[in-house]
Amino acid sequence: MPSGGEKNGETCDRSIYVNNPHLESMKEDILYHFNLGTTSHDLQAQFGDVKFVCVGGSPWRMKSFIEYIAGELGLADPKAEYPNICEGTDRYAMYKVGPVLSVSHGMGIPSISIMLHELIKLLYHARCTDVTVVRIGTSGGIGLQPGTVVVTKQSVDSAFLPRFEQVVLGKPVVRSTELDEELAEELLQCGKELPEFQTVIGNTMCTLDFYEGQARLDGAFCSYTEEDKQNYLAEAYAAGVRNIEMESSVFAAMCKLSNLRAAVVCVTLLDRQKGDQMTSSHDVMHSYQQRPQLLVGHYIKKKLNASMKK
Repeated sequence: MPSGGEKNGETCDRSIYVNNPHLESMKEDILYHFNLGTTSHDLQAQFGDVKFVCVGGSPWRMKSFIEYIAGELGLADPKAEYPNICEGTDRYAMYKVGPVLSVSHGMGIPSISIMLHELIKLLYHARCTDVTVVRIGTSGGIGLQPGTVVVTKQSVDSAFLPRFEQVVLGKPVVRSTELDEELAEELLQCGKELPEFQTVIGNTMCTLDFYEGQARLDGAFCSYTEEDKQNYLAEAYAAGVRNIEMESSVFAAMCKLSNLRAAVVCVTLLDRQKGDQMTSSHDVMHSYQQRPQLLVGHYIKKKLNASMKK
């Protein structure tokens, strides 16, 4: 089921798709974890103008992003108070300014997948079209200087394959983690226009946890050696992996299923071949975390300026 104007005989360049026939028969769709609903809120009036959605793990980071983008686009005072649209729940945070929506997703595949189900339905019910979604976040790098920003070419699993496996009714369902190549190249070009830090493109490995799944030696449990770890990371590097995080696979899969243009932009906090723990100062870490925001903010500003000239 596509969103947009197609129900009225119109055509849209890129509509939002949901593949669930049960939604049509529901009197109300309650987006429980957002504290929103199709009868309690006018979703089209509130969100129908959204063209860019940025998602990230931390509520604080996503509030910081909306303050930054408000100033960059000149849409509002960055020092103004931006209300959390999801303030009635403590699961996620959501902020909006102009055509930009900023949403937190928590940590790991289960948390972001819940958020994405409700975000996709929100965009669908709001009849949004031509929406670009970008995950901005942090990651561990492989063979990169800390602070490098990685634009994901492909999200791969722990065996370095571009797939996401979801268990449905007790059976495994494998879905593609293909991302929008043109969008990735556009973001890479935006990164090259920002000389303050290095931006590269590469595969991103998505894991199920932070410790053993990422070959760390500092967890509560570890059944492998330093040599085993280094060999695995070397294999990952040879397969084109340049960073590791815990959300990109399901993000890519769900965005592809819903016809959303999507990208992943993460900064590396450390080189995993040289250590497992973050030892940089708080100020350095904070400056690193700003970098995906700067890059994606630059991209959004360019796209909006270009559309205004048409």
